Amino acid sequence: MSAALSPSFALPEAMASQQPILFYDGECGFCATTVQFILKHERARQYLRFATLQGAMAAEIKQRHPRLATIDSVVWFEPAGQGSGERVLVRSSAGLAVARYLGGMWKVLGWLGWCVPKPLRDLAYRIIAKHRHRIVRNPTCLLPSPEQRARFIDD
Repeated sequence: MSAALSPSFALPEAMASQQPILFYDGECGFCATTVQFILKHERARQYLRFATLQGAMAAEIKQRHPRLATIDSVVWFEPAGQGSGERVLVRSSAGLAVARYLGGMWKVLGWLGWCVPKPLRDLAYRIIAKHRHRIVRNPTCLLPSPEQRARFIDD
């Protein structure tokens, strides 16, 4: 996997550890609020990593997955595992992956969400994404605790 990366880009610990990464718009208050919601409701799991879509790591992922070039909201990324390739989920599918990760009632809602046809789920997602900068008018500064900060991938 690291052979596909450019020599100037060091393999981040997050990819080496095979943990999923949630890429989010680092310039969006709604997205920062969503990350805070995940951190607050994830219970004991605490293995999900976070990175902005504007960072160097996201640029590397976008090079390997050109369909991500037009994505400006949330991306759920799972590094290649034993015998499996990288898994990339966008729009509503990424949101449902987050719901599964959160567990509890969110996991149930996530499984129910898969029953809704993808074109309808993605339509609803695109409507929210289009207006996300207006939903949270005052950008929220994301201030994770030191323990949470260790899970953010610095570029």
